[in-house]
Amino acid sequence: MSTPARSRALGDPLWQAVREEASRAAEREASLASFLHATILKHASLEAALCFHLAGKLGGATLPAIEVREVFGEALEKCQQIGEDLRADLGAVRERDPACGGLMAPLLYFKGFHALQSYRVAHWLWSQGREPLALFLQNRISECFAVDIHPAADLGRGILIDHGTGVVIGETAVVGNDVSMLQGVTLGGTGKETGDRHPKIHDAVLIGAGAKVLGNIHVGHGAKVGAGSVVLDDVPPYCTAAGVPARLVGNCCGEAAFEMDHSLPGSAKGA
Repeated sequence: MSTPARSRALGDPLWQAVREEASRAAEREASLASFLHATILKHASLEAALCFHLAGKLGGATLPAIEVREVFGEALEKCQQIGEDLRADLGAVRERDPACGGLMAPLLYFKGFHALQSYRVAHWLWSQGREPLALFLQNRISECFAVDIHPAADLGRGILIDHGTGVVIGETAVVGNDVSMLQGVTLGGTGKETGDRHPKIHDAVLIGAGAKVLGNIHVGHGAKVGAGSVVLDDVPPYCTAAGVPARLVGNCCGEAAFEMDHSLPGSAKGA
């Protein structure tokens, strides 16, 4: 690595921590040394590594990886917010996912994280009036990661999409900061509405696996949606909604997204 590149890496503690993890992993597992060098160790920044890695996954015959990498690089260069959100999202995975022992694993292997960062580029493209490319990217994200987020949806920072498979987020959905959701979550419409028709998820909400939140409704700050629930009405802040259709079953003791406690009031753990 050149001296300027080394200086940039050392000036970013998060990136330096990722590089140190990768170096240790390469020493322990020689068969991964080339892979870790190509995806992490040869890059001067977290953004550069992310562009390279996601381009390799999203590129194809009609839009080669090198062109995808250029699009991602342009977005990250012109929109500093993407890099800031990337770091907040990476921290959220490390802090809230018990299967995550560091920073390198989500960057390289967690497709919920990959889909979220790819969405952020698609969302920037959409905001620049480049809808065809944004929609193309949405399709590739869905094909590669089994996560379908419309590029017009508005997602905050510090988001955890755990596992990711089957997550669907509609065009007019709004997701606040520090939200946690598991696989199979749908933030969708009811099928009857047009215009602003998708849910508004406030900060620090936890949405359990397989939950469906439908329509232009609000799930308040710090609330919890139980796994497998179908939510059709507003959920007040710090309340728990569960069932089909969902009803209020109790309160949350704290901000549910950080607690990551999926038990319900009255259950053995939640009692």
